Amino acid sequence: MVKFIKMNVSRAMSKRWAQQCVFNRIVTFSTKPTQHAAAVSEPAAEQKTVSTPAAAAAQPATTTPAPTTARKPIVPSNYRFIYPEFLPDPKVEWRNPIREKLERLDMLDRRRQIDLPEFYVGSIMAVTSSDPHAAGKTSRFVGICINRDRCGLRSRFVLRNVIDHQGMEVVYELYDPTIQKVEVLRLEKRLDDNLFYLRDALPEYSTFDENMEAEHLEEGAPVPVNDIKVVLRPRPWLERWERQNLLGVANIDQYIKDKHRKSAERVQKPWEKFDMMKQYRSTIPEEEQKEVFAEVHTELHSMELQRKRNKRKRTFVKPKQLA
Repeated sequence: MVKFIKMNVSRAMSKRWAQQCVFNRIVTFSTKPTQHAAAVSEPAAEQKTVSTPAAAAAQPATTTPAPTTARKPIVPSNYRFIYPEFLPDPKVEWRNPIREKLERLDMLDRRRQIDLPEFYVGSIMAVTSSDPHAAGKTSRFVGICINRDRCGLRSRFVLRNVIDHQGMEVVYELYDPTIQKVEVLRLEKRLDDNLFYLRDALPEYSTFDENMEAEHLEEGAPVPVNDIKVVLRPRPWLERWERQNLLGVANIDQYIKDKHRKSAERVQKPWEKFDMMKQYRSTIPEEEQKEVFAEVHTELHSMELQRKRNKRKRTFVKPKQLA
């Protein structure tokens, strides 16, 4: 009897303990219909609403929302030609995202202090820089831009001019703090990416007046392309120009022989224009370009507006009062 009572007590205790240890099951659900259910319910609702002609006439007409169009990017597509120095170096081993971002901030700070206008290879420019050895502690050089390379704070350009029958070239770093003023006297492009062949051309193609006045383009006008073809002097040349497929030279065939043509054909690589991997390694992807220019677009756009306002002020001439 005592054993039976103990068994009943143990069973009751085990049931009570099991009830205390059981967790209540929580069921969660969403009142938002799924896409399939919403698609099924919409035709059914339409059938219910237009079941009778009288009800259809009494029911107000519902307007269907217009399809949303994709938002156009605000960054102009020509920024990669106007500001190529903002794009990072395409070589992977030289990439550093933190350094690139800091350099872009420094470049914007420098552009707030000095006006760096738009220019291309082939534009005629004048650069005023500080020179401790000059008479007025400043020097001004006028010349044609024959090359533009590098990126970031290291970006540079080369100006060339013939002064006193002597070819002069000056290499400027675009964000050098010693530069005081950069002027574009004639904004234009050339047929080639660099104009190093002007070193072997006749001096008349590299001679520009130091007192040349600026030629202003109309606002919104496209940048003109100067399709002039220079005339080279006889050999020897500084480089083998016959191997570079130049478009801006007129008389290369006049000074080369058959052996030069054969050697130029041997070193040609016509398959490189189909090499997609080489093009990918030597350029920055378009998606990354949009990210970079979206970061600096606001500052650059405000600087462009300020430059246009200053240009209008310079072109306005205040009339003199009559005596």
